[in-house]
Amino acid sequence: MSLITYIKGRVTSKNPAFMIIEASGIGYGLYVSLQTYSKIGDQTEAQLFIESVYIRDDNPRYYGFADEEERELFRKLISVSGVGGSSALLMLSSMSAGEIAGAINTANVTLLKSIKGIGDKTAQRIVVDLKGKMGKHEGGISQILTTSYNKNRDEALMALVTLGFPKIAAERALEKAIKQQGTGTDNVELLIKAALKNF
Repeated sequence: MSLITYIKGRVTSKNPAFMIIEASGIGYGLYVSLQTYSKIGDQTEAQLFIESVYIRDDNPRYYGFADEEERELFRKLISVSGVGGSSALLMLSSMSAGEIAGAINTANVTLLKSIKGIGDKTAQRIVVDLKGKMGKHEGGISQILTTSYNKNRDEALMALVTLGFPKIAAERALEKAIKQQGTGTDNVELLIKAALKNF
């Protein structure tokens, strides 16, 4: 659990996977999910609830969430052996909180496995450890509508690279999502979700 509960300040930079919040002259870099990115939208100021995950004792990575409910779901996911901060964030970016809770409570291992980086054993552990413990996670990702093809494609690409995918592979996945699946580019979230299925 992070000693920092939340940060409130000016949004100085953001993409669908990473955000910088300036508070008291300090810029805090926070990894975010598509859900949080959607909720912040075009706000110039935001309050994000913080969770830190230590890769090593001296190397924390900070995650920001638009509400405490999403942070609590993140905490539940990383409590499962084999699910780190990056995997949990990818889950929250691939499906809504409600979809994740539904998959867990109905033991839908196949749906959980469809998320990049979640294998069969990990999906089964998630179900075993969290089934019946999801509470009232109803979630839901709001829509983002923009008009610029290049801007949305670039934002999606930046988000995928931030999530850890090689740039060339991310570009291929995006093009496949656009051309083969007929995914439009007026919604960054849907474009990223479709691309995540092509790795």
